[in-house]
Amino acid sequence: MSADLKACRDQIDRIDSELLRLVNERAQWAQKIGHLKNSSVVLRPEREAQVIRRLQAENQGPLGDGAVASLFIEVMSQCRALEAPMSVAYLGPAGTFSEAAALKRFGSAIQGEACGTIDEVFRAVESGEVNYGVVPVENSTEGAVGRTLDLLLNTPLKVCGEVMLPIHQCLMTKACDLSAVRVVYSHPQSLGQCQGWLNAHLPQAERRTASSNAEAARLASQEPGSAAIAGERAAAQFGLNICVANIEDDARNTTRFLVLGAQDVAPSGQDKTSLVLSAANRPGAVHDLLVPLARHGVSMSKLESRPARSGLWEYVFYIDIEGHAQEARVAAALLELQSLAAFVKVLGSYPVAV
Repeated sequence: MSADLKACRDQIDRIDSELLRLVNERAQWAQKIGHLKNSSVVLRPEREAQVIRRLQAENQGPLGDGAVASLFIEVMSQCRALEAPMSVAYLGPAGTFSEAAALKRFGSAIQGEACGTIDEVFRAVESGEVNYGVVPVENSTEGAVGRTLDLLLNTPLKVCGEVMLPIHQCLMTKACDLSAVRVVYSHPQSLGQCQGWLNAHLPQAERRTASSNAEAARLASQEPGSAAIAGERAAAQFGLNICVANIEDDARNTTRFLVLGAQDVAPSGQDKTSLVLSAANRPGAVHDLLVPLARHGVSMSKLESRPARSGLWEYVFYIDIEGHAQEARVAAALLELQSLAAFVKVLGSYPVAV
């Protein structure tokens, strides 16, 4: 070993020891804060978002901002676990993109609860069986997840956060022989995200839907001549080989997930508010609902309509706006909306995904 190499490694060892000391010191302060809290709420999304944004603003590299976020989310996860165990429900089984979203948001120091359906995730959080839930709400290619929107309409839960997860789909089988693939399993959204690749490379294969990508991988692991479209975690979970990676038709393919909980979230300084409303049955009613937002300078980032299930051709509208419900301009716009809309429900205000 050269003297220069040894000097570099010695320096890294010294820094690692100092990092260990500082992380444990941070954990001690986190424990002290936990003891000083007057409530049982462990997660403070607004505070964690502020910490990540401040560190990203101070970051001078060579680590990227995404790496900084991942690193400190894991540090906070481990420190948070010293206060109390945190349980998080997600659409399972293990190996789904929903699990990956939960880990991205909360870190690895959680008790994950894999649920068979999105409905079960809602029920687990509503009943207090788990602290939080993570559910998909929209994909950049395939659009909204209707079941999540429908359940948000009547749940007492609040939206406490969001997670943006880049989605990279992989074709996986036991043996990577595309000519032998007769059936491809995947979640309907994933089949839609990869239909161009499937048309070009597996046009004769039957496409069968599964409740999740991980379930698709499980089925493919048991049936000769079958393949699955899923993420890398599912391949490792079920002993499959990744034959072709990144087969999504749009390289920017991203799924947005919502974090559900029982708490209101305080302003973080860079927030989003989600609400659902319905318009009165009169001409121009939908247009009138947008006027208060413009009047008070509130930007709208999403507008999605869904059948109201209360009558023929009646709809509700899901809207995301910039800002927190406690901000003066947003509060004023919401108050005006209450007088114009037939129905208004604020789903939650929460930090924009970091």
